[in-house]
Amino acid sequence: MKKRLYPRLAWQGIRKNGKIYFPYLAACIFVVMVYYLIGFLSSDPVIREMEGGAQMQIILSLGTGVMGIFSVIFLFYTNSFLMKRRKKELGLYHVLGMDRKNIAVVLIWENLMTAGTSLGGGILGGILFSKLGQLAMIYLLGGKADFSFSINSDILIRTLKTYGVIFLLLLAYRILQIFRTRPLDLLKSESLGERPPRANWLSAILGAVLLGAAYGMAVTVKEPVTIIWLFFVAVLMVIGATYLLFMAGSVTLCKVLKKNKKYYYKTNHFVSLSSMMFRMKRNGAGLASICILSTMVLVMVSGTVSLFLGTEDSLRSRYPRNLVVNTPSLEDGVVSQVNQIVEGALEKYGVREENVLHYRQLVMSGMAEGNRMILDYANSGEFSYTEYENVRQIMVVPVEDYNRIMGTDETLDRQEVLVCNTKTDWQENYQELILEGMGTWKIKDQVEFVDNGVDAMQIIPTTYLFVSDVSVMEEMYQSYPKAGEAFEFWNYYGTDLDCSDETQSLISQEISAGLQSLGEQDPAFSGTTVECVGVERMDFYSTYAGLFFLGILLGIVFLLGMVLIMYYKQVSEGYEDQSRFEILQKVGMTEREIRKSVNSQVLTVFFMPLIWAGIHTAFAFPMIYRLLQLFSLHNMWLLIGITGGCFLGFGLVYVLMYLLTSKSYYKIVRGGSFSSRRQRG
Repeated sequence: MKKRLYPRLAWQGIRKNGKIYFPYLAACIFVVMVYYLIGFLSSDPVIREMEGGAQMQIILSLGTGVMGIFSVIFLFYTNSFLMKRRKKELGLYHVLGMDRKNIAVVLIWENLMTAGTSLGGGILGGILFSKLGQLAMIYLLGGKADFSFSINSDILIRTLKTYGVIFLLLLAYRILQIFRTRPLDLLKSESLGERPPRANWLSAILGAVLLGAAYGMAVTVKEPVTIIWLFFVAVLMVIGATYLLFMAGSVTLCKVLKKNKKYYYKTNHFVSLSSMMFRMKRNGAGLASICILSTMVLVMVSGTVSLFLGTEDSLRSRYPRNLVVNTPSLEDGVVSQVNQIVEGALEKYGVREENVLHYRQLVMSGMAEGNRMILDYANSGEFSYTEYENVRQIMVVPVEDYNRIMGTDETLDRQEVLVCNTKTDWQENYQELILEGMGTWKIKDQVEFVDNGVDAMQIIPTTYLFVSDVSVMEEMYQSYPKAGEAFEFWNYYGTDLDCSDETQSLISQEISAGLQSLGEQDPAFSGTTVECVGVERMDFYSTYAGLFFLGILLGIVFLLGMVLIMYYKQVSEGYEDQSRFEILQKVGMTEREIRKSVNSQVLTVFFMPLIWAGIHTAFAFPMIYRLLQLFSLHNMWLLIGITGGCFLGFGLVYVLMYLLTSKSYYKIVRGGSFSSRRQRG
């Protein structure tokens, strides 16, 4: 008898609490489905065999880790809403004669039913949608679809293991709560409010300081190396500040509104404000969670959509010329033979040079310290990896090449240089440059130079030094004792080609084959590199398409989390306020006045998460833009337009979702108060 009683009680508990359980089950099914889907696509052999498929799968594989972490946080958070609603029912079981062990058995059956439904429905949905996801990947990669269908058993087992562990942890947490709570407290848990909190000025000040510091980082930091790790620091600071400010700010807002007699002493405002006063901590935490998830959706979707739509811009930033040949020598004999191979390949396919970019350079690196550049910084004893942001790539170019490219007529003395910096304003206020081991150089002017794609492929800034002639470059090389270990001469040649990607690829292959043949005869040619837009385009599109697909998918998941938190917030508060409104209705409060009070409560805090999500995104914009520059995206107006469009679209969804969830609150409040009125009538 007992064996049948426990599962029946568990099922009745789920069915009777359908308003809170069914959305929870739907969310569990969805996150399991997305986890399987991402895992399937990241290991699908059909996608892997396509051109660019391997790169896309590397990006997608990151999504399984993100989904796992998010699932733990999200399911534990939503589970707290379920348990608060169920504690009264579980306390009643105890009054009727069940001890904690019996209640734990009921919870085990509930967990088995929930886990079985979630895993079964999620994996089934993942399998059904896996083909649709595969077709989307094939479309993004420009491939041809087939009608094969497969199930990845390895991913299926991994999904079962991952979410099996998560549901076991949830069960352990539930049972722990039951054993740590007295039966009487279980019965009263739903009606227990919070004490009216005091305005915690320390929390508010700490939150404001954290938020100000995070905003300051986002706006002022410009060094690409620094941005990478400071971005994560700033994110953590914003999350902490948001929770502190929302919790402390909610208390302060209620107290300010309460002191406003014209606002407070109105029926609708008085009731709503009095209700909110007794749950400010949870109210602030819920609003902060909604704000953080909203910001995550905005940043992730706008960033990945911008990268995908700006793929061609990024490609041309990385490869400003269709064909680039870098020869590790300035010797006329070596350079001329490389040029002959390039000319022969172009002639063979009937393609002419266009927009040629050619210059000679001496490449080295150093660490900036004031107006001094430490060249052997790794072994100098003065370098710390925390100072990596000061490292520069240095390219020394003869002024003759600079004049030819830029159309100028600059002349320099042997100890004079022109300086061009990228990604940094270093040397802007200095008149002299000290190259350690190479003497002191007078800075004649700060100038601009053409983009050759070098900055797009690296995170450290580049400093161009233009000197009087090639002989100065050779003297610099000869004067430095360790030049052979760290310095390199390069002859850069780039040209545009008016032909298809396929023809560009054939030209690139022809040049590479010729250089390989020369390299077998003479080591001087072995380091020559060939880059071609026609060859690299698919890699770019596959990488950014993977980020786009993953960004949209995770954005939907985060949006679902936000909506579910909204829903549970409204439902849990509705049940808490039901008895209060019933009492007020008994003393004459009408249905119209209840609706006004509900609207007042919603609108008092309605716009806060959305507004702050917009503020967070706006301040994060400079840092996001600089991060996207590391992916070769330099089109700021594209990012501005997409971010603005995402905010407007998200705002519309936010309003609709909040209005829908607020209806649940109103139905619960109205149902409780007016059902009792009908009974009396």
